[in-house]
Amino acid sequence: MSTDNRHLHPDSIFNMKKNRNGNGNAARSAASETGTDNGVRNQSACELSRRDFLKSMGAGAAVVGVAAGCSRAHANEGLEHLEGTNLVMVIDLQRCTGCGGCDIACKNENNLRGGHFWSHHITHTTGKFPNVRYEYLPTLCNHCENAPCEKACPTSALHKVNGGVTAHDPAKCIGCRACIINCPYGEVHAHFGQPHQEWQDEEELIAGVTGSAKSTLNEVGGEKIPYYNNERENHGLGNRHHGIVEKCDFCLHRLRESKLPACVKRCPTDARIFGDLNDPNSSVSRVLAKYRPFRRMEHLGTRPKVYYVRSFNSASDYPQTKGELADNIDISKPAQEKQLFG
Repeated sequence: MSTDNRHLHPDSIFNMKKNRNGNGNAARSAASETGTDNGVRNQSACELSRRDFLKSMGAGAAVVGVAAGCSRAHANEGLEHLEGTNLVMVIDLQRCTGCGGCDIACKNENNLRGGHFWSHHITHTTGKFPNVRYEYLPTLCNHCENAPCEKACPTSALHKVNGGVTAHDPAKCIGCRACIINCPYGEVHAHFGQPHQEWQDEEELIAGVTGSAKSTLNEVGGEKIPYYNNERENHGLGNRHHGIVEKCDFCLHRLRESKLPACVKRCPTDARIFGDLNDPNSSVSRVLAKYRPFRRMEHLGTRPKVYYVRSFNSASDYPQTKGELADNIDISKPAQEKQLFG
């Protein structure tokens, strides 16, 4: 039995597009909204306006964004130490407990608004109590080598940087949502309205007993949200704004400082392994060599850089090994950092 449309049959769980709050499908009703932060958006070196883009679409020339001077060549934005690497993530489903810690860590690290998830999951429940089976698949942007979102972007707001990470430049984003339409995984999210407005609500749930969202914000000394991570400003915007899109970028602000992505760092069971696939001695290379991996929607030819090994099953389906890996492969966080950053 399933409880919602994200609970999919296991045979199709990796081949179906998620339908979440905050993505393009959920935002279609607001498609007519336009605007920028305080009415101004800095388009940096790519001065292609929304009006110019829509004119080009009307003329049947969707590629005019490139022809108009929006180069797809980008600087590597402080990631020179990762030149020549091929960054991938391996998720060991047997070690994963489905705790959702990666989702929470990602939202805190990147100051995400309600309804937006750069790290999320698909669940599937079958059977009837007491004979119930539960499956859990963590999801995030796959940073595809053949990324359809990057190819569809008319202004090169989506682009590749060292390590093969698909990055997003909000200064060049015109909010056309071509990336959302072309991403088969539903991992790009559109912003409609300024984020975190719910924290300005002064209504008390129980008058005189509970505080309001705004009083809580003031009590902890927050500005827009109770906890704001200003380190996110080290790459891009600390808070995205109305009219643009956003997605996971493997925590580029952390990679610049030789730190692992937040979801990897905070995973309590070391189920997420991050490293350089070009290094045959890295943990990711050794795990992928030992266990047969799979990737979501491989048949599309997007070549995702997020791999899954083993399976998330009930304890009765396999010996209780506590998820240990064969051949004494060291997947500890210090080992991953040393392998990747030295």
